[in-house]
Formats: sequence, C-alpha cells, structure tokens
Amino acid sequence: MSNAETEPAEVRCAASVSEEPRVEVLSARDVPLGGPRAMTVRRTLPQRSRSLIGAWCFADHYGPDDVAATGGMDVAPHPHTGLQTVSWLFTGEIEHRDSMGSHAFVRPGELNLMTGGHGISHTEVSTPRTTVLHGVQLWVALPEEHRHAERDFQHYAPKPVRADGALVRVFLGSLCGDTSPVRTFTPLLGAEIVLDPHASLTLAVDPAFEHGVLVDQGSVRLAGTAVARAELGYAGPGRDRLELTNTSEEPARLLLLGGPPFEEEIVMWWNFIGRSHEDIARARQDWENASDRFGEVHGYPGDRLPAPELPNTRLRPRGLR
Repeated sequence: MSNAETEPAEVRCAASVSEEPRVEVLSARDVPLGGPRAMTVRRTLPQRSRSLIGAWCFADHYGPDDVAATGGMDVAPHPHTGLQTVSWLFTGEIEHRDSMGSHAFVRPGELNLMTGGHGISHTEVSTPRTTVLHGVQLWVALPEEHRHAERDFQHYAPKPVRADGALVRVFLGSLCGDTSPVRTFTPLLGAEIVLDPHASLTLAVDPAFEHGVLVDQGSVRLAGTAVARAELGYAGPGRDRLELTNTSEEPARLLLLGGPPFEEEIVMWWNFIGRSHEDIARARQDWENASDRFGEVHGYPGDRLPAPELPNTRLRPRGLR
C-alpha cells in the first residue's frame, strides 16, 4: 500500500530502549487515502511517541468498509525502497501486481509479503467481488546490510493453531509451536489471534523481543492493561510471557507483532526508507524519472502515482524516543 498523504512527514526513527518491562498504549490517527469517497485508515505506527516495534515501522488498520460507499482500495503503481510490505486481510480480497511480474491475490488468513529493497513498484486494487474490505497493511524496515536487497514476493497461508481459548495463525516467526517458512531479514513475529469470549491466553515469547498488540475487535487486556479497538499496546523487551485476556462477551481479534529492538536509525518519507536525506531525494528522483530501479507494473488501467514534493528543508528527525 502507498502512503497517500499529500504532504508526508519525514520521520527519522531509532529503537526505543525500555529500562523495565511495561505496557504503553498507542492511539491511532485517521489518514484518508485519496479523494472524497476514499477509504480511511487508522495509523498507529509511526508516531511521535514510538516509531518502531522491532523492525515493524508502519501499521495501517482499515475497515470494515462498505466498498459501495468508499470505493474500496485502488492504489495506482507506486514505489518502495528499503522495506518489506506485509498485507493481511480479515474480509475482502485485493489484487496485487508488481514490477517483478507477480500477480497474486490477498485473501483473509493469507500473507502477501513483498520485498522492495533497492526498488520495486506495485499496485493494490480490491476486487469486484469484494463487498466489505477489512485488514491491515504493515511495513518492515530492512537492516543496512540488506536494504538494497533484490525484489522478492512471497505468499503463505498459515494453518490455524488451537491454543487455550484462542485460534492462532502465525504468518511470520514462531509462536505456539508453529513456525512460518516466510523469509525475513531480521527476527520477526507476526500472528493473528482470535480469543474466545472471556478467554485468557499466556504466550511464551522471546524476552529479547519487544511486542505490539493491535486490537481489531473486542476488548483486550495486555499484561493487565486495557487496549481498545484500533489501539496498539506495546510491551518492551524483558518478558518471557505475554498475558492476553478478552474482557468482552464476543470473540476478540488482534495482531501480535514482535522483534528485537531495531538498532539503526532510519529516515522514512512517503514510500521510501533510507538512512539520509540524500537517500530519499535520490529515490524520489529515480521514481519521477521512471528509472529502471523500480521497474514497471503491467495490467493496471491508469497512470502511476507521482511522488509528492520534498519539503523545502532537509529531512530531519522528529521528536521520537
């Protein structure tokens, strides 16, 4: 997915160091993806108080949206550098095309992961048979040694695993005895968890990881701290157990994200991740010049997205921890 903000803020990110295990609740901000009928996403990463959870650096949560009212998703060809995109749906269907020639569909419970290291471009369009669109779009920052990696695309449909009072789908990393085969460039955890009404689940996790719990539906407590729908609960490193509780009468659904603190500073602007102002400016110019760096997406009936103008000043860090 593209960051469709017309004036994207520059973000210089660095890992946060927690002195002791704690839970922090991050609220989302609404971001419209285009014109007056466009769908709106709820963005919890990045923000001023926290920019990364492990290598997870971007989290958009959207829907359930009636596509007859919003027009659904229609994101024209756009570029990425220095990151991997992670697409996960709860309802609906999205058609993906990229400059590798990949043509795939994102469906509920199935992972699409695209690597845009040195450069890639792609499109995402909800299909005509989609009536309600509901899911998340996530980005993973690539470490310096791999940020110019070759383009790649992976698809994986994890089998659900039954845990105490919960159904777990592990799409990245390992949890509840299940391991995803999907390749990443840093250790990561990504899983969808559906908790039964009033169920409590204790998960064994890597104490070197920090974790985020993004609540899609229901009322959840993370280690005793309430996390409401569309909020992201953060638990710092140092825990070898995570306690999740559904306090509602209905099933609760959440995404669990994790990884060791990312030790590098990154500059993120529009759809690019680099290490400096010059990295971003070069990527933007390459996209505007239709450089071979990003390739070409075939099969989309429209023009590609132009890059926004860079700010008049050098890209500088925001007040992030």
